[in-house]
Amino acid sequence: MAKLSVPLFPAVAKQLHELGLRIRMARERRKISQERFAERMEVSRETLRRLEKGDPTIAMGSFMRALRVLGLEGDVDRLAADDELGRKLQDLELPVNRSLRG
Repeated sequence: MAKLSVPLFPAVAKQLHELGLRIRMARERRKISQERFAERMEVSRETLRRLEKGDPTIAMGSFMRALRVLGLEGDVDRLAADDELGRKLQDLELPVNRSLRG
């Protein structure tokens, strides 16, 4: 059975492309070759090439391994850490204390 492909929103495709580019630039700043980086990530050079291009079919685990090799895995902890919209929606459902409404 053929796997269905869900199209990406253009903004998401751009974000993935830019993430791949940032990973490539971080690798190059550290003067790590593609061959050595792929070896340390335990992926093929083709997978690394696709990751650095922002291919949406690359597993999240591969991105995490890349960040770990670069020493940037802590950056992931900041993703979605400040859910401002979610907190506002939650606050709308809080009961209102009428005695404080003066």
